[in-house]
Amino acid sequence: MTDATSPDVPRQAHGVISLDAAACTSCLICVRECPTWCISLESHPEHEVVGRRTRTVSVLDDFRIDFGLCMNCGICIEVCPTDALAWRPDFDYPAGAPAGLVHHTERLESWRRP
Repeated sequence: MTDATSPDVPRQAHGVISLDAAACTSCLICVRECPTWCISLESHPEHEVVGRRTRTVSVLDDFRIDFGLCMNCGICIEVCPTDALAWRPDFDYPAGAPAGLVHHTERLESWRRP
């Protein structure tokens, strides 16, 4: 794994997009705003009681980014209302086949950890 401060990596490079799954509300804004449609997510509704009212919230099941399609524009990061997506100075998504460039929740969260 190479970090963005390495002489091999340009200083202006973004790195990878990381995910904080606990902060994601499954609002789908990032999915809708992505110009290449490289983001997809699955969620399910849960009901929680707040006082005497029941509220329905979406709970994230799986979040995927296809880095074979991603053009690293950062729109998803900019539009995320909960800051669940962020740039990290890692370059760790080599793959032997196009399917290997699709990363799921666990992998995206691992880039968030120091």
